[in-house]
Amino acid sequence: MNAYAEIARAAVDRLITTQREAIAEAGRLVADALTAGGVLQAYGTGHSRGVALELVGRAGGLIPANQLAIRDLVYYGDTKVADILDPLLERESGVAERIWALADIRPEDIFVVASNSGGNTAVVEMVQLAQSHGHKVIAITSIDHATAAKRSPSLAELADVVIDNGAPWGDAAVPMPDGDRFGPLSGLTGVLAANLLVAEVVAAQLAAGTQPLVYRSANTPGGYERNAEILRQYGGRVRLGDA
Repeated sequence: MNAYAEIARAAVDRLITTQREAIAEAGRLVADALTAGGVLQAYGTGHSRGVALELVGRAGGLIPANQLAIRDLVYYGDTKVADILDPLLERESGVAERIWALADIRPEDIFVVASNSGGNTAVVEMVQLAQSHGHKVIAITSIDHATAAKRSPSLAELADVVIDNGAPWGDAAVPMPDGDRFGPLSGLTGVLAANLLVAEVVAAQLAAGTQPLVYRSANTPGGYERNAEILRQYGGRVRLGDA
């Protein structure tokens, strides 16, 4: 526990220290998109879904944010649950296009794509789709893993702004005597990066005289009703699913 705690603390400090410029730039891009009527489209596969989910439907988070996910093929399409249970589905070509077709994505929208490895096909193709439609893409990914994997193209190569989550090759950070490792970092630092990004968006909008639209906790008086009233402005563009 102590070993992981020390590594995790160092990773958090490193992200806050080294990624400020990238997060600030990303925050400005997202703030401009939301002020223009856009929605933040958050996407991730595998465990990186957790990083994308942190941006959607979250008390204190941005209301104009929608999560794109492989599960959408079942939730909003006609795919059977059994067909999306294969963990290798994220490596298949065409998955991103099928997810895209089920969402109400508009020209003003901006994308935040989370993937530790950054090389799986469903991630790369989503980024390429977004950019081919004129959208900016912000990546939350591991530069160390992308460099070691030598997979091209990768999220780190394609994105307009790259936020390095600081996770090592393979994600796990604490060595064991047999040479294996435990203790992943990408979820911890990815969620931190996501919330630092939200902070920059809020700051940029306030500085521009725009009122940020953020969720109030549904577990506070009037919170659910107030959130629902704002969400109605976006209709099906913001889908909470199981957020």
